[in-house]
Amino acid sequence: MKRSAEPFVSLLAAQNRKHVRFLVIGVWGVNYYGIGSSHFHTEDRDLFLPPDPGNELNAWRACRGEGFDLWCGGEPLGEPMDRVLAEQVVSRRALVRAEGHGLLVDLTLVMAGFGFEDIWPRRRVFKVGEVNVPVASLKDIVASQAAGGRPKDRLFLATHEEALRELGRRRRGRP
Repeated sequence: MKRSAEPFVSLLAAQNRKHVRFLVIGVWGVNYYGIGSSHFHTEDRDLFLPPDPGNELNAWRACRGEGFDLWCGGEPLGEPMDRVLAEQVVSRRALVRAEGHGLLVDLTLVMAGFGFEDIWPRRRVFKVGEVNVPVASLKDIVASQAAGGRPKDRLFLATHEEALRELGRRRRGRP
């Protein structure tokens, strides 16, 4: 597959080629629902993964194959990058961060208020060029940010309350 001009889309294409199950969540997930109108910015992008060591390992391999460095707990992800390491990361629900091409991408096993299998059936798949991008439902993303209670999430929700309401109305086909 030809490399996308957008490194994040290329990374998602690599995840798809490795058959990784993931959902885009957080503010960047909201952006997919607002294509053509609202666009929100955040420092990082979040991929929510199920607690499956094999899936986690494939996600890491996709990241590495796209030239991303992997970090966990502020240190480079250990070597060898194998199933044993993936099992340790999954058992601790540790966050792995992929850094490269000017991007920070969090590979998270946690989404406040939700388990992966709970929200997977409600996902929406967006098409960016030829790349399928699975995104958690807008309702689940907003509920998770509210449940998380982090100051930056509360600020996002309060600041963009009306825009989020409008996106929700448009998703339901209401004026």
